[in-house]
Amino acid sequence: MNGVERTKNLRSWLLPLLISGLATLAQAQPEMFKGADLKLGEKLMLENKCVACHASKVPGDGSAIYKPMGRINTAGYLRGMVEQCNTELNMGMFPEEVNAVAAVLNRDHYKFK
Repeated sequence: MNGVERTKNLRSWLLPLLISGLATLAQAQPEMFKGADLKLGEKLMLENKCVACHASKVPGDGSAIYKPMGRINTAGYLRGMVEQCNTELNMGMFPEEVNAVAAVLNRDHYKFK
């Protein structure tokens, strides 16, 4: 096998592996959110009108409430804030549902690893 063939052979298995690894890193979640049901979290956020509630509390579309460098600076604190909403608004979410919502917020806004 000459150098060109070796390079092609290397690319044929290495490139997909690298792409897969980068995709995994891009979707990395903190350990506490591993296995969280992201579809359930999205559904719960819609059903409970989380975005509309947040929009009523801050100017604009409500996205200003998601400030990764603000008060919420760890994955644990993010989950705690979702639990606080759950408790204060008497939403009745189970712990795994709170975790699912927090995981979606992390994926979409905070990106804690």
